[in-house]
Amino acid sequence: MPLKLEGSCRCGAVHFEVESHTPVPYQQCYCSICRKTDGGGGFAINLGANADSLTVRGRDAIGVFRAEIDRDGICRTSSAERHFCSRCGSALWVFDPGWPDLVHPFASAVDTDLPRAPERVHIFTAEKPPWVPLPDGPKDTHFAGYPELSLADWHKTHGLWVD
Repeated sequence: MPLKLEGSCRCGAVHFEVESHTPVPYQQCYCSICRKTDGGGGFAINLGANADSLTVRGRDAIGVFRAEIDRDGICRTSSAERHFCSRCGSALWVFDPGWPDLVHPFASAVDTDLPRAPERVHIFTAEKPPWVPLPDGPKDTHFAGYPELSLADWHKTHGLWVD
């Protein structure tokens, strides 16, 4: 049975629950979108969950942001919908219609105790600002863009997939 994650915004206007097979916060994203919309410490951590299990109280307080992405001189609007509390600004989750079965809650919004990751995977390090230290220990892996393994594959490879 997937792990039930409960989360909320800072002011308490929004509370959510979602079921996750991939609840280990191992991936730290340094992309400019995550950093500027959610990134305490210069990065953000997204988890994976089943979109059809998402329940929300306080939906009237939710705003949605779709970022403009400028990569290699080409600008486009992201399909990802970043949900946040319109009252306090807390980032809550990301949903992308390209992957309708998934929702990605920000670990920073989850109130449930999460499992500790056996390693950290740092992604979009090419967008990391110079003031943010990049851990580089034996349990740190770095990727300039997306990592080799998906959230599901990483959890399965490490025996951390929650049935």
